[in-house]
Amino acid sequence: MKHAGPAALDQIESLLKEIRRREGIKEIARGRFYRGSRAFLHFHEHGEDELYADIRLADDFERLRATTAAERTRLLRLMDKALNDGKARRSR
Repeated sequence: MKHAGPAALDQIESLLKEIRRREGIKEIARGRFYRGSRAFLHFHEHGEDELYADIRLADDFERLRATTAAERTRLLRLMDKALNDGKARRSR
């Protein structure tokens, strides 16, 4: 499974916009986010249609499927919980 390239990231641009609104993370390259000095989130593509997110919810990364709208909503919910102890906050 390879890191998501520009075409794959184009497919999830609306998700990336939502992620960029979260406080406490910084996008160091398109689709690659850090929390402080540690990698926090990045994406992989598998074939032409499947996308996965590697997100650091604890000490190590968890790989979550991020292909469907429901899977992306779950990713955002888990991200909010990891960033804010379950209290979703967004920058404006």
